[in-house]
Amino acid sequence: MAFLDALKDIRLLVVGDVMLDRYWFGEVERISPEAPVPVVKIGRQEERPGGAANVARNLVALGARCDLLSVVGADEAGGTLARLLAEARVEARLHTDTGFDTTVKLRVIGRQQQLLRIDFEKLPSREILGAKLKEYAALLPACDAVVLSDYGKGGLTHITEMICLARAAATPVLVDPKGDDFSRYAGATVITPNRGEFQAVAGRWRSEAELAEKAERLRRKLDLAALLVTRSEEGMTLFSEVEGHPLALHEAARAREVFDVSGAGDTVIATLAAALAAGADWREAIHAANVAAGIVVGKLGAATVTRQELTAALAQAV
Repeated sequence: MAFLDALKDIRLLVVGDVMLDRYWFGEVERISPEAPVPVVKIGRQEERPGGAANVARNLVALGARCDLLSVVGADEAGGTLARLLAEARVEARLHTDTGFDTTVKLRVIGRQQQLLRIDFEKLPSREILGAKLKEYAALLPACDAVVLSDYGKGGLTHITEMICLARAAATPVLVDPKGDDFSRYAGATVITPNRGEFQAVAGRWRSEAELAEKAERLRRKLDLAALLVTRSEEGMTLFSEVEGHPLALHEAARAREVFDVSGAGDTVIATLAAALAAGADWREAIHAANVAAGIVVGKLGAATVTRQELTAALAQAV
């Protein structure tokens, strides 16, 4: 696909909730005498950028340049996250909030299965978020597209203003939504809810025609150029319009062994944003995003897809 050659020339801005993903790997050999739970003997540990930080990491892995704007705490986890992002060549602009704890997700894995996840999180202060909005406005003119990654941790309190600023600058803005109120994403270029998130807002459907009707109704209500519903084993469907007429583009899921779906949404929106910013049309962009998703679900946790992996997979798909 022609857009792959242009990836090195684009710059994207990612804003949203960042977190540190920690993985503790161990062996399970017995059940605890204290309670009916497995005893995990930890053998190794890994740390990776998660949330919006994983979106940024995916963009850089694809060959694009990326600025990441977010908030961390004045703590060890925030320092670790900053170091990992620097190692990944992400230009991270992390505002430090002394009253905020960096979000950490700790996963305990035994026998190749996740046994437990522990979350540490706290909402950032409004003063820090206000400062972040000012920097967002300053960074916007140099960007080819904006990705707003909402994990519901409070980092996108000013998302309505961010979308308005991007729209006024004629800059495409892609949103990975959270929660059951999508009205705050009105005016975005495209939002990318998964099946469960879309269902929570639009309700259940019994046929493809009913899904298309619900999607078109929501798309028009929010004044979106497109709505992409990621549907797990059913692939993904983009709802848009051509010359005033509704258009639905579907991509079937890529058949491969699924190891871990966590972080797949980050890869989807990163690939979609990179492709659109590099000149791809909707069909090319969702095809690339779907192929990238098929690669990343075969990896553990918050993972990335490289430019080389995507190029090879796209060639094979053809």
